[in-house]
Amino acid sequence: MKYVDEYRDAALVGRLAAAIRKAAPPERTFRLMEVCGTHTMAIGRFGLRALLPPNVKLLSGPGCPVCVTPKEYVDHTLALAARGDVTVATFGDMMRVPGSRGDLQRAAAAGADVRVVYSSLEALEAAAAARARRVVFLGVGFETTAPTVAAAVKAARARGYDNFFVLVAHKLIPPAMRVLCANERLALDGFLCPAHVSAIIGTRAYEFIPREYGRACAVAGFEPVDIMQGILMLVTQAAAGKPTVDNAYSRVVHPDGNPRARALLDEVFEVADSRWRGLGDLPASGLRLRGEYVAFDAAVALPVDIPPTVPDEGCLCGDVLSGITEPGGCPLFGKVCTPETPVGPCMVSAEGTCAAAFKYGL
Repeated sequence: MKYVDEYRDAALVGRLAAAIRKAAPPERTFRLMEVCGTHTMAIGRFGLRALLPPNVKLLSGPGCPVCVTPKEYVDHTLALAARGDVTVATFGDMMRVPGSRGDLQRAAAAGADVRVVYSSLEALEAAAAARARRVVFLGVGFETTAPTVAAAVKAARARGYDNFFVLVAHKLIPPAMRVLCANERLALDGFLCPAHVSAIIGTRAYEFIPREYGRACAVAGFEPVDIMQGILMLVTQAAAGKPTVDNAYSRVVHPDGNPRARALLDEVFEVADSRWRGLGDLPASGLRLRGEYVAFDAAVALPVDIPPTVPDEGCLCGDVLSGITEPGGCPLFGKVCTPETPVGPCMVSAEGTCAAAFKYGL
């Protein structure tokens, strides 16, 4: 086992940068997209773009789960919080995502019972401690967090908790990557595949991308050596015209992922159509609770009136999430929209592309 410091070895990063320059013919541009918000932040934090040749371009895609959650979902959470008999339990990065009429942080300040938790099981414990309250956990996230939510729902059913619910907004990464492949405006050469998601679904989940779309794929971790090695794999594949799925994170990610986590997902959830901010309604790109678990679905069990959603005037979060526009291309970026006064979720989340650009000057 290597120590993490070895994955930040400056000399090795430098050698990988030189190898990328050698592998990337200067007459050709290589357009690569990361679809993981943690990659986006790590690339900015470690200044990796500055090490790449000018013809290797990194684009940020829809890899932030909070960011791709549509505004309608935020409005739904606010309506639940306003019921009075509901405790909304959420990860902290959802607190300041703007809805049409405020956010959860303001709702809490006005008296709503909104709690930040660090896991879905913590929300389940809150339901166990206050059986007279309805506890709604906000199920936002990709394949990484969905198994933990499945475990909480399964435990609630086994223990007979009828006051625990989930408002499901889980998304699946591969269907979104399919849409990005088909977008001719992006003209992508390859994907830096998400590490956490890949630990669950495995590398085989991406094999359709080189087979059907001729795009290179490489799974990479979050340290500088991991990311630079992944970029080198992508450039090498694309330059040779031999796209495949490489793995620069084999110490964590395996071809079939985590079979137990995948089995848990299949037991509790089923695949469904889902709406993504920036990408629209994508078929078979999300999850919903299966029939035997639908009693724990807050959208079914706790009906609320949701006012019409008000679009964000001038906010280009959707274009940023789809890789069409960089944060600096949004007229609100760094002016009206800052981390202190966010207009869209890309500036709120710790994994947001606009937040990374504001912090690190991408």
